Amino acid sequence: MDTVKGFKSGFVTLVGRPNAGKSTLVNAIMGRKVAITSGTAQTTRHRLRAVLTEPGFQMVMVDTPGLHKPHDALGEELNTSALKALEDVDVVALLIDASKPIGRGDEWVAAQVARARGAKLCVLTKTDIASPETVAAQAEAARGLGQWDAMVGLSAVSGRNVDAFVEEVVFFLPEGPMWFPEDMETDQPESVIVAEFIREKILRSFRDEVPHAIGVAVDSMEYVGSAANELCRIYATIYVERDSQKGIIIGRKGQALKKVGTEARADLEALLGCKVWLDLNVKVKKNWRRDATQIRKFGYGEGL
Repeated sequence: MDTVKGFKSGFVTLVGRPNAGKSTLVNAIMGRKVAITSGTAQTTRHRLRAVLTEPGFQMVMVDTPGLHKPHDALGEELNTSALKALEDVDVVALLIDASKPIGRGDEWVAAQVARARGAKLCVLTKTDIASPETVAAQAEAARGLGQWDAMVGLSAVSGRNVDAFVEEVVFFLPEGPMWFPEDMETDQPESVIVAEFIREKILRSFRDEVPHAIGVAVDSMEYVGSAANELCRIYATIYVERDSQKGIIIGRKGQALKKVGTEARADLEALLGCKVWLDLNVKVKKNWRRDATQIRKFGYGEGL
C-alpha cells in the first residue's frame, strides 16, 4: 500500500468495563448506527472495527466487549477478545463512566491498558448525566489510574467533545496508507450486523437472565426485485438455552417475537436501504454459553 505524505492512519482500541459507552461513542463518531447498544452487560460480543475516513486521515476504531469477571466460557472468550485488541494498535482509549465512582474493575482494566504499546487516552463518558463536580472528581481519580497521554471528557449522546476525541486520536496516529476502502464503514459481514441488530431488540425487550442466553444466527439473506423496488428476505434463528426461555421470547400468541421482529425490521431497512421481510425462529441449544466450540460458531469473541 502506498502512503501519501501527510496522510495519517492507524488503529484505536476502545476498552472499558461493560456499559462504559464504547459502542455509543463509535456510533456517534460514525454518524450512524454500526454497533448495537443496550444497558445489558455483554451487549458487545464481536470485536467490531469501524472505519472513519476523512481528508487527511483514516481512523480504525476497534470496539471491544466490556472487560468483566467471567462466569462462563462466553465471558472468558469475550475477555480474551478484548485483551487481544490491545495488541499492536496505535492508540488505546480507556472509557470510564463519569457518572459512576471508579472501582476495582476500572483499576484492573487500567492495568491491562498500561501494558499496551500505543498512546494511551483516558476518556470520561456520559458527562451529560454527571454534574461538573462529579466529572472533576472522576477526572482526578482517573489520573491516578495510570500515565495518560491525553484525557477527554465527552458525551456521545449529546455529541459534546466527540470531535475533540477524534482530534486527540488522530494526533497520535502515524503517517500511513489507507488500510480500508474509502467507502467502507465496518469490517463486519452484513449477516453478522443483521444478527446483532436482531439481538439488540431482544436485549432491550427482556430482562434478567434471558438476554445473556440469547444467540442469533442469520440462516440466509436474499435480495429480490428491481433496484427501485428491492426487497431483502432474511431468515434468522434465535437460540436460547432452555425451553422456558423459548416460551418467553415467543410470548403469548407469538406477540413478544412479533414485537422483536417489527423493531428489528425498522433498523434493518435503514441499514440495508431497502424493504425487509424478516422471518424469525426460536430454537433451544442447551448450555451453549459453556461450549467454546458453539460460541465460536456464533462468531462471538475471536470468532471462527
